[in-house]
Amino acid sequence: MSSEEQPLGAAIRGLARGRKLARVIDTTHPGAWTALDEGIRVAIGYGEIERPAHPWMSTSRLPAALRAALRAPAPTESQLALALCDPSGLVREAALPHAARHPAVLPLVAVRATDWAAPVRDRARELLAAALPGADAATLGTTAPVIIRLKSRLRGGEGVALLQDVLRTVPGETVSALFLNRDRPTRRLAFTAAVERGLLDARELARIAAYDDDAAVRNRAADAALAVGVPDETLPLLLGARSGAVRSAGVIALRKAGRTAEAAPFLYDRSGLVRACARWVLRQDGRDPLPLYRAACADAATVPDRAPLGLAECGDRKEDTAVLWELAGHEREHVRASAVAGLRLFEADFTRLLPLLDDPAPGVVREAARALLPWADRLPEAELLRRTGPGRPVHVRVRALRLLREHGSVAYQETARRLVEDPDPVVRMRARRALGVMACAVPNR
Repeated sequence: MSSEEQPLGAAIRGLARGRKLARVIDTTHPGAWTALDEGIRVAIGYGEIERPAHPWMSTSRLPAALRAALRAPAPTESQLALALCDPSGLVREAALPHAARHPAVLPLVAVRATDWAAPVRDRARELLAAALPGADAATLGTTAPVIIRLKSRLRGGEGVALLQDVLRTVPGETVSALFLNRDRPTRRLAFTAAVERGLLDARELARIAAYDDDAAVRNRAADAALAVGVPDETLPLLLGARSGAVRSAGVIALRKAGRTAEAAPFLYDRSGLVRACARWVLRQDGRDPLPLYRAACADAATVPDRAPLGLAECGDRKEDTAVLWELAGHEREHVRASAVAGLRLFEADFTRLLPLLDDPAPGVVREAARALLPWADRLPEAELLRRTGPGRPVHVRVRALRLLREHGSVAYQETARRLVEDPDPVVRMRARRALGVMACAVPNR
């Protein structure tokens, strides 16, 4: 039994001994429920655990009130979990009426709602539709991730649609609790519901856009904040966010707030999307950003780092290429890298770009290699081979190897095989990746 199977086997044996679900699996992880379902079916089918007797099955089809009057036996939580995952469809179907008394097994009911057996599937869907609207936040927090995980199954879409309907009607605090769930798809669904229901104001949306660790949530929050209107006091949250998509929303919000002039500094942002939004905002105000870029690039002492690239994004190849070549020799490496990136957009002479592969700054070499890639088959093979040698900086060697591969050189395979044994770990890794060799397959020397 593998190391992954051992905890699952222990969980199944624990259920067979009467332990509760929360004691044997991580109930907050949706994969634990689907693994448990499959594991129990296999364990019972292959006789790894003794099949439970299920004495309660004889009265399962009776109405709940009649079962109570007859004092019919009812399964415990652990017995119910085993029955809901039993290989027999009859056992799985018989277990479902008892699930309403045990909210802890609702995730397994969600699994049964995608069951291959129609009677089991239909009954599970009915139970799920009845139980979800009244479920507390904790139960919904363990069940929703399972429903979303099952979306990719043949019959999983209906469960997600049902969950979306439920989130439109449950109390707002329940939606807020789901937004704190550690399962990212669940957080995203809860956030969408919160936005649709107007549960978050512009300030809250701006804070989420600025600080949330999920890029999808950040971007949706920024869009939602723009839609409802961003107060002036929260604009700095958007404009100072790490995400370019969020900063771009802040730049657009500047126009809505009548503060168009404040978009000018974002012409030099590190994000291309932010730069494009800043240009759009200025143009909407009747200002042409091109003269601003040219003025910024004219003074080498004060040129912003990304000004050369911004100039190339909206400038003229004939008029502005000479300025970019001059800035490609700037003392600051970020300016040089930006200028080389701009030369790539202008499709500058690749023979002049080739010496830039020797720049001491990795960022400049990276941009030079990107600019040279379309011309790789025209580059002198000897120049590339020379730059893969052991006396060169690592960032030069790995970029030269990439260009050599795109060159289609007959020497590429031999060079890559040689570098697989290179003393430098970065070069070794890149060479092995290029050859499709796993790192563990070749000993380090």
